[in-house]
Amino acid sequence: MPIPMAVARANRAALNHVMRRVAPHTPFLGLLTHRGRRSGREFTIPVNVFQVTSEGAPGIRLALTYGPGTDWVKNVLAAGGCSLRFRGRRLELADPRLVHDPARTGMPRPVRFVLARLGVEEFLDLTVVR
Repeated sequence: MPIPMAVARANRAALNHVMRRVAPHTPFLGLLTHRGRRSGREFTIPVNVFQVTSEGAPGIRLALTYGPGTDWVKNVLAAGGCSLRFRGRRLELADPRLVHDPARTGMPRPVRFVLARLGVEEFLDLTVVR
């Protein structure tokens, strides 16, 4: 079971403001920028980021710690992509795909352990646009 939405609301009110400064320079964290599908507004949120290779192409896997029903996931799926500040670079991402992966493939062992304890099995895979 993903983290409860009450925690997400608390994070949005407080922790996300701090994480926006730290995330682009922290391993396994990044800042995702997406556009609201109804409002058209641009939003930036911290996310858990992992580099993966899919069919020989570089990709990004985002851990959906609050599940696949969050607004930002719906926005990225509707738009067909987003941008990400990760490890000091800005990446354009496309072709979002929801992935159910109980094995938490491609993640370091400590991360797999933490995500397993949190019950996270859903991910969003995206392709890096060159």
